[in-house]
Amino acid sequence: MLQAAVDAMRTGRPAALVWVVEVGGSPPRSPGSRMLVYADGTSLGTIGGGAIEHQVIRAAVETIRAGVPRRYEAHLTRDLGMCCGGEMAFFIEPLETREPLTLYGAGHVAHALAPMAVALGFDVTVVDERDELNTPERFQGCSRVATDPVVHAEALDAGYALIVTHDHALDQELVQALLPNDDLTWVGMIGSKVKVTRFLVRLRAAGMPDALLHRLCAPVGLDIGAETPAEIAVAIAAELVRVRRHADRVPSPLSSVEIPARHGVAKPTGWG
Repeated sequence: MLQAAVDAMRTGRPAALVWVVEVGGSPPRSPGSRMLVYADGTSLGTIGGGAIEHQVIRAAVETIRAGVPRRYEAHLTRDLGMCCGGEMAFFIEPLETREPLTLYGAGHVAHALAPMAVALGFDVTVVDERDELNTPERFQGCSRVATDPVVHAEALDAGYALIVTHDHALDQELVQALLPNDDLTWVGMIGSKVKVTRFLVRLRAAGMPDALLHRLCAPVGLDIGAETPAEIAVAIAAELVRVRRHADRVPSPLSSVEIPARHGVAKPTGWG
């Protein structure tokens, strides 16, 4: 089972380890028992079977989506109607996986974003036929592919895909190749609002349904007023984290936050 967990982390398959940490009464398993749960609800191993295992699998799937470890407790008779009785507590730990991120384009933004994405735990692949840009020195820790980007996109399996090429026509071809792929978690494209609007008009005229067009994240990146390649890379990296963590929250202005009164704390010099 532990090898399966290692394989999930290596391949980027979302999963969580469930450990029995406390028991009381006559539970079906003892502390230390474990089970591996995947994001689709399938599992490996057992922590007791029956209703308790069904509930824990549901909790594990929710934990995988949230990306935050949690403790789950249940009284087997009172809460679940299991005749064996007893109480059980579990620790559910989502595995840190290196999810695949494919960058189509090896220009300034990709160069700035790649090391951030690697540091954030993404398995980065850079696709660009320009050998003078797609080099080991510019993209350390990344896989590099020098092939036709559209051909590569049509065969892409899963993960995150970001379009940051130097050619608007190529960008549109990549969008058309990537959006129909249901296995992709996210598709982003760099560009101004004018460029994106024109793309949407063309794609809709070409017959692409709105349901697919809505999958495109463009202009990509959180709105932080970014201008330079490094700033744009920060905005895109933040967007990737937001999507991975399923966080729909937006920052609240300080004026909307209730600041607690300070009790017995000296006012630092320089405060108004």
